[in-house]
Amino acid sequence: MTGYIIAIIIAIVAVVAVVVMWRREVGTLAEDVAKRDALIRSKDEELAELNRSHASELAQLNQSLTNERVAHARTESERDAIKQTYEQAQRDRAESESNMKNEFKTLANEILAEHQHNLRQTNRDSIDLLLKPFKDNITEFRERVERIYAAENEQRGALKNELDNLVKLNQQMTSSAANLTDALKGNSKVQGDWGEAYLETILESTGLVKGIHYHLQQNFRGEEGQNLRPDVVLSLPEERSIVIDSKVSLTAYVRYTEAESAAERSCALAEHVQSVKKHVQELAAKEYQKLINSPDFVIMFIPTEPAFLEALKEDNTIWADAYRRKIIISSPTNLFALLKMVGDMWRRDEQTKNQAEIVDKATKLYEQMVVFTEQLEGVGTALDSAKARYDEAYKRLHTGNNNIVRLGERLKKLGLPTKKQQSPKALAAADMDVDEE
Repeated sequence: MTGYIIAIIIAIVAVVAVVVMWRREVGTLAEDVAKRDALIRSKDEELAELNRSHASELAQLNQSLTNERVAHARTESERDAIKQTYEQAQRDRAESESNMKNEFKTLANEILAEHQHNLRQTNRDSIDLLLKPFKDNITEFRERVERIYAAENEQRGALKNELDNLVKLNQQMTSSAANLTDALKGNSKVQGDWGEAYLETILESTGLVKGIHYHLQQNFRGEEGQNLRPDVVLSLPEERSIVIDSKVSLTAYVRYTEAESAAERSCALAEHVQSVKKHVQELAAKEYQKLINSPDFVIMFIPTEPAFLEALKEDNTIWADAYRRKIIISSPTNLFALLKMVGDMWRRDEQTKNQAEIVDKATKLYEQMVVFTEQLEGVGTALDSAKARYDEAYKRLHTGNNNIVRLGERLKKLGLPTKKQQSPKALAAADMDVDEE
């Protein structure tokens, strides 16, 4: 019995628990339903708002569509107007092209004729202009060469004559010195003047030109400020010079030639040798070679050949001693030969300059020849280019189914008011018969 009661109690408790749980579930479900109802109402409101918004947008879209249709209709109208304008422009363009072709046909013929005439005249003028300096240079070059060869032949002949006269001149100088001996005895000033005049005579006889090849009595200042004046400054090519100073020693030499005894002759000859040595020392002390652009020596001229030879015969160290002092003793014969060598140096220098000028002229001539060739080739290129342009223009006029001549003749058939006729040659080139015209 007790067990039964316990079971009932347990059942009741279970029922109560179930009821409690059910109530709880019902409360929870009621809350969920309330929440869902609130959410549904919220969604309904949102949907209503969206419907209102979509209706407004749809109205706007409808209005835009209406506007677009109106604009499209307007565009179609404008397109039709533009199309009509374009078609009219095409007709005008075709008419203009036709007129331009007709004008070009006439103008092209005139231009081609004028261009051919001008081109021929220009080519003749250009070639004459290019050839003129070339011809002038050839003439000048030939004349220059002929003058140089003529001058060389003349110089060779003159040199031969001078060499032939050398012996005669030496004899004349020796004779003149002997004739002047009496007048020069004992007077050093007269001896010096005579020696300088004699030296100038030799310079002139060799063909050298005063003021160009030699200068007389030029003044120089020595290292200590003293005034120095050599008798002659002999000019050399390349701006170099040699000093020549005349030194006459005749007083003792005349006594030597007039002495009657051997003792007198020996004494006079010794004095003559000492006089020559003294002149060497005095000239060496002046150091003329340092004052100008000169070789390292000075020439001491003794105008009397016998006096020079007797001094060397008596003392053969005179010349070597003078050379050590940078003095070269020279007699008239030696000096004449030296001056002829200087003259030959000047002639060779002139020839060298002439040859350099010939080379320069020949170089310029060759360069002008190169320029002339280039310009002539340029003329040929221009002629080829002009010929090519002419052929192209001629081709445009006469070749092809729609060449200008053919189009012009077709337009003429349509009633152009002209009496001019194309030449048979032009019609033939355009593949048209005269009858077809």
